[in-house]
Amino acid sequence: MNTFRPATPGDLSAIMPLIADAQRFLRSMGVDQWQNGYPSEEIIRQDIERKNGYVLTVAEGIIAFATVIFSEEPTYQIIYEGTWLSDSEYGVIHRMAVADAHKRKRVGESMFRFIEKMACERQISSMRIDTHEDNIPMQRLIRKTGYAYCGVIYLADGNKRLAFQKTDLF
Repeated sequence: MNTFRPATPGDLSAIMPLIADAQRFLRSMGVDQWQNGYPSEEIIRQDIERKNGYVLTVAEGIIAFATVIFSEEPTYQIIYEGTWLSDSEYGVIHRMAVADAHKRKRVGESMFRFIEKMACERQISSMRIDTHEDNIPMQRLIRKTGYAYCGVIYLADGNKRLAFQKTDLF
């Protein structure tokens, strides 16, 4: 049975190989996202310490990780070439990674369902996410789970990202 739960500091050693899997996967597709050491172990540790890191486990252990934040995302304040679907309170999904051995097994879809359930429990009816314009597999997953393309945002370092939102979660 799959269990979605908050990550603990003890999970870090199981999470970092998932991040490495994702970095290799993106590099193999020629996607310049999550390269140059991002996200670092320190960033993931901070996600966990801030209670924003979540893992999906199965009998054999942790198979996926995501950062979920239920507060405003500064880089989402300005959106270009479009508009957000809603200005109401929203949650944000960042740094999602799935173990290579579990890719193409609908783990990403499960992660979205668990995250959206958390949003509903907090009475938040909207989620946002962004990804690199060349990260086609993530864009497919985002669209498949009902998110609509809203426009372009720029990260603090100036990198361009495609922004998506899903509203009416409940």
